Amino acid sequence: MNNGMDSMLDMYLFETNSLLEQLEGIMLEAEKAKSFSSEDIDEIFRIMHTIKGSSAMMEFDSISKIAHRIEDLFFIFRENNTTNTFSESMRKELFNLILKTNDFMRTEVEKIEQNEPLTDTIDNFITDINTFIEKLNTEDTSTMETSEAKTPAASPAVPQTTAPLQSIPETSAPYIIKILFDDGSGMENLRALIVKNAIADAIGSSFECYPADVETNSETCNYIIDHGYFVFLKDEALVDPTLSAIKSSPNIASFEVIPNAPKEAEQPKTSKGSAAQKANPSPASSKQAKPAKNGAPANGQNHSVKQSIISVNLSKLDSLMAIVGEIVITESMVTSSPDLKGLKLDNFTKSTRQLRKLTDELQDIAMSMRMVPIAGVFNKMNRIVRDMGQSLNKDVRLTIIGENTELDKTIVDSINDPLIHIVRNSMDHGIEENVQDRIDAGKEPQGEIVLEAKHTGSDIIITISDDGTGVNPDKVLEKAKRNGILTKPENEYSKREILMLLLAPGFSTNETVTEFSGRGVGMDVVKQNIEKVGGIVSIESELGEGTCVTLKIPLTLAIVDGMEISVGESTFTMPITNIKQSFKCKKADIIYDALGREMIERMGNYYSIIRLHSLYHIETKITDIEDGILVWIEASDISYCLFVDCFIGEQQVVVKPLPTYLNSFNIKNSGIAGCTILGDGNISIILDALSLYAAFVNSL
Repeated sequence: MNNGMDSMLDMYLFETNSLLEQLEGIMLEAEKAKSFSSEDIDEIFRIMHTIKGSSAMMEFDSISKIAHRIEDLFFIFRENNTTNTFSESMRKELFNLILKTNDFMRTEVEKIEQNEPLTDTIDNFITDINTFIEKLNTEDTSTMETSEAKTPAASPAVPQTTAPLQSIPETSAPYIIKILFDDGSGMENLRALIVKNAIADAIGSSFECYPADVETNSETCNYIIDHGYFVFLKDEALVDPTLSAIKSSPNIASFEVIPNAPKEAEQPKTSKGSAAQKANPSPASSKQAKPAKNGAPANGQNHSVKQSIISVNLSKLDSLMAIVGEIVITESMVTSSPDLKGLKLDNFTKSTRQLRKLTDELQDIAMSMRMVPIAGVFNKMNRIVRDMGQSLNKDVRLTIIGENTELDKTIVDSINDPLIHIVRNSMDHGIEENVQDRIDAGKEPQGEIVLEAKHTGSDIIITISDDGTGVNPDKVLEKAKRNGILTKPENEYSKREILMLLLAPGFSTNETVTEFSGRGVGMDVVKQNIEKVGGIVSIESELGEGTCVTLKIPLTLAIVDGMEISVGESTFTMPITNIKQSFKCKKADIIYDALGREMIERMGNYYSIIRLHSLYHIETKITDIEDGILVWIEASDISYCLFVDCFIGEQQVVVKPLPTYLNSFNIKNSGIAGCTILGDGNISIILDALSLYAAFVNSL
């Protein structure tokens, strides 16, 4: 596939995925309201029309045919306005049918993304749609048109492209907009369809186009290249919103508004007519621009436009981030060069300050380009709650707060599965099965799950809470004991530690296996996936009041705020998010457990002391506990104190992955997350707080 087709496929995938998400959102909101608004019907019709046309041009027949039948169905609704007179069973069948179809088209799009063959057998879907249309006709034949109803024929005012295409189309519309696309953009008929849909979004159906059948007639492509794409307007008030829609469309080279005088006015003008024209110039004439040979207006009033938003392949952003990281490291190496020690270079110092300012700005911009709203992931949970509510016969509403909070794209993709597991658990385990139980407890009959996201400095906090039954700590402890999960006597577990047992592999509070849970797989996956992106999971619950799962996640993985620490001649970096406190201690403060391991008391609890030099066998002169520094580390449900020589200072570091050949040494399970290059050119190992503790336990 050439670059032009690759570009068109990317555009198709992006647009179709966006439209399918939009369709699902409209359907879920309409289902909650138990009715369709006329705007909903028009929007769904437009979505299906767009998907049908673009899929047909890309030769994805299965998607195109199904979209066409759904378009026919909503054309019937649009013409007869009967969707809100359905019986409850018909309405439920309609929502299930459209959502099922939406899922199928999503699956087909995923196959296209993975370069897999599309499904050939779509007869069942077509039959289901046809059967539903027949039921509509049976239910009310006096008001419903038959399933053969199609999109009405175009107005005869615009010549149809079944006849030979004319270089200058004839129309009685008083305003004509001529649009030219970028040279070599390719698939001009698809680009014209995108413009047409954008205009329809802005002004509805109060316009006509030429060529009129760009979505089905590939011959229109050459015509548009040679002559342009024409939009006909009958009302002056439609000109400005139409121009705004055109400006927002991609690959527009130029456009112009052409007044279209009535035929009687085309005779040789009298002096009176000329005077009238001068006295009352056409409103559109001020927008007119006579095109030059290259398609641009000759008078300099070029309406060339650029997109304000573009989609960029994520791999390109990854490459950009890597280059920015190299620039940051190189800048640090230059400004911290040992050759400059002892030299007083005022101009150089001034220049390096400016360089640091610019590199910081470049770094911030590069990072912001990867940031996307979390709304895309949050909104998917609506469908989970809806489908499980029907399956479990539970009435539950989902409340979303802070959906515009932004995260790194990689992290957003990583938290999708954990959120699904947590929401499913809230639906299955949390919300009461019997509505009467909620009423007896003084709660609303309808359950509620709240998804909330908010920023806290360099992290984002995501909470998933429900107002259900909550967790019984005694039952959790009893089940954990039966499963052999406990690692210490029962009476030594705090409530927080008991709740964290829910995240242990193989743990489930369901006594029987159901469609949604009971296999002990899910919450441990949540913990693993969140920890992979440097996050922390915690659980709070009150019996009878509900449960809240909190995810603390870094905004980005590419650059982290770290504390440089020294052990012997080695330098390590510990993410600041894992550092709770640092302090000096005396020998008298140290106590020992039954195995002779060092521990220290902080705020009423006792924590293990990990000597980094002992764990990694590093030679150092700082071995006395009073000479070094203890760093209180906290990650997920683990806390301990790390003994190091000294602090070097806080620094924002670019995370570099470890060389692949080190994987055979199981180095990631030794407490090492990656590395970074310091300003003096030396390498600093970035520590992973969780695996560091696991390595310490395994070394005993």
